[in-house]
Amino acid sequence: MSCCAPGTEAALDIEGTSPSAREIGLCARALGDGAYQVELSVPTVHCAACIRTVERRLAGLAGVTAARVNLSTKRVSVRWRGETPPPIAEALADIGYPAHLFDEGAAQRDGTLSSLIVATAVAGFAASNIMLLSVSVWSGADASMRDIFHWISAFIALPALVFSGRVYYRSAWNALRHGRMNMDVPIVIGVTLAYAMSLYETINHGEHAYFDASVTLLFFLLIGRTLDHVMRNRARAAVLGLSRLAPQGAVVLDADGTRSYRPVAEIAPGTRLLVAAGERIPVDSVVVAGTSDLDCSLVSGEGAPQPVGDGDEVRAGTLNLTGPLTLVALRAAGDSFLAEMTRLMEAAEGGRARYRRIAERVSSLYAPVVHLTALATFLGWMAVDGDWRKAMTIAIAVLIITCPCALGLAVPIVQVVAARRLFENGIMVKDGGAMERLDEIDTVVFDKTGTLTLGRPRIVNRAAISPDLLEIAAGLAAGSRHPVSQAIAAASSRTAILDDVREIPGCGLEGRRGGEIWRLGRAEWALTGGGDGEGTVLALDGRLKAVFETEDELRPGAAATAAVLRAAGKALAILSGDSARNCRPVAERIGIGDVRSRLLPAGKVARIGELAGQGRKVLMVGDGLNDAPALAAAHVSMAPASAADIGRNAADFVFLRESLEAVPLAVSVARRAGRLIRQNIALAIVYNLIAVPIAILGYVTPLIAAAAMSGSSLLVIANALRLNTRRAGVRKGAATASARPAAECPAPLRLT
Repeated sequence: MSCCAPGTEAALDIEGTSPSAREIGLCARALGDGAYQVELSVPTVHCAACIRTVERRLAGLAGVTAARVNLSTKRVSVRWRGETPPPIAEALADIGYPAHLFDEGAAQRDGTLSSLIVATAVAGFAASNIMLLSVSVWSGADASMRDIFHWISAFIALPALVFSGRVYYRSAWNALRHGRMNMDVPIVIGVTLAYAMSLYETINHGEHAYFDASVTLLFFLLIGRTLDHVMRNRARAAVLGLSRLAPQGAVVLDADGTRSYRPVAEIAPGTRLLVAAGERIPVDSVVVAGTSDLDCSLVSGEGAPQPVGDGDEVRAGTLNLTGPLTLVALRAAGDSFLAEMTRLMEAAEGGRARYRRIAERVSSLYAPVVHLTALATFLGWMAVDGDWRKAMTIAIAVLIITCPCALGLAVPIVQVVAARRLFENGIMVKDGGAMERLDEIDTVVFDKTGTLTLGRPRIVNRAAISPDLLEIAAGLAAGSRHPVSQAIAAASSRTAILDDVREIPGCGLEGRRGGEIWRLGRAEWALTGGGDGEGTVLALDGRLKAVFETEDELRPGAAATAAVLRAAGKALAILSGDSARNCRPVAERIGIGDVRSRLLPAGKVARIGELAGQGRKVLMVGDGLNDAPALAAAHVSMAPASAADIGRNAADFVFLRESLEAVPLAVSVARRAGRLIRQNIALAIVYNLIAVPIAILGYVTPLIAAAAMSGSSLLVIANALRLNTRRAGVRKGAATASARPAAECPAPLRLT
């Protein structure tokens, strides 16, 4: 399976023209100190060789200080100094990579996947029919019937090669037209020559034709291309989903008191905004009027609403829960906290692909080596035998037999089998390469709220509170959406009836019962003279009546998971946006000593970067919106199904069941899958070492070469299916894990 050639995006006509220098300048973002940066869409970038070509060309432009391609989003980020941008678009067009201003709507309208599926289906249909006709020829059909079957095969193969093969033909032509080589050039040459020689043999009533070899080869290649495109689409969805959290506009309070709705891009620093309850903060701002509670899970990962009032700074993307706020914008949308998170995710995605270095070497060596080998084979046989038809047939066989299909299947087929194993146990694999990375991890980093805990507070001192007071508190809390209020309401089977119950944003709840005034909420608000006690208080006419102590409910299997991972020699840590007071008890109950609290998303990414700088391979397990950049930056990542959409999109694995024991289970499957991958790679290498010399010596025809290529693929598939031999044991272990005590470590989950 070729890693290089552009997919069907390259086969689609790209509408419009490249942006001018003025347009690029208008879209650029000022970084300060005379530096500017712009992101452009480059739809024809598909592999490490493409990345290297683009980055080298842009780095050679005067004024450019950095150029980085993100393969997942197919965007290039260019940074330069000076008010006038360099000729970026022209330089990219010169090397065959036309660039465009990024359009999210165009990305959503991308019809590449459907085109790939149709092309694969056409190639598969043609290959199966030609193979049936070939069986008839092999079975001993006479000369006239053989010629008929060959002509039918030719007419079936031609439209299949033209329609399905246009992906590779356009890719190879684009590379050759700009003086470059890629891995599709030998594939195109081999497929074309196989068809041409087969057609020549058919016209001259020859015994052998290789139409089935050319079309079957194309079918296998398209399967790999389709799977590759699906994986990259999932990676792009994380960044696009995060950008959708930003509101499209906001209500602006003009100097004369009038209100107008403006797009968020038009909001400048100093603009006064009005944000109603239930709306998201459009840009980083400061509160100048009003009080409310904010859902700050995007910033801290903590689900508990945070009270805000005059003078408090609020960040873009956070959700206003309970009351209207008047804000003054501090930064433009492009410089907001949410925009920074998006850039963090894109940078992390662009930098984490370890296959990039390997693919660069393969793509730079594979094509010329194969071409030179086939050419040398042709010249050698011409010198020895002088028969150009025989020499050409042997050269075609060399081109086909060296197709890296077995090597290409060595990794993904094991990933597919392992993904099915994990799916049977409630774990979804979202990134094919994640299985390999999971096998390499030596450090596991957890978020706290929603990951080690369920993000659901519960009352821990219910027995110490009288039933009458509990009923009154439940009566106040019954109508509130605050998580602590909901926990108090759930703690009592009965609720008292109170009058005039109202919620004061950022403070708590107040109601009347006869002539009494009851308050449930913060001590400094509910008690006469204020207070600084921890927890939520219940007060009667300003006098303390009860204190509700809460703790977050621990996720099932958390302690067992930590024990299994420690026993396997993995280092464990907690990175949380919550306070140290809330993190320490959870860490002590689970047995994790390395705890970092009050971290913003950038802080989590920085800590993961520090661990990576120490040579560690980090598995990040998190669920919050604020964990998305860290999930993308980690070597590999997991999230529960209860995670926010952005967290699930950014993660490589999503576990559907509540128990955290999915983490060591996935690591165990990945370890065995890693062993099978290495075995498959060894088998593929041995195949090439044996098959290529035999082909060069002329002992195989193109048809036998195609069969050998397919046979090597079947060999690695059969080896990958050995991963199914322990299916029952793993399923049983996962099913019984949640029923065992937390301290018990089920045998199937041990990482051996």
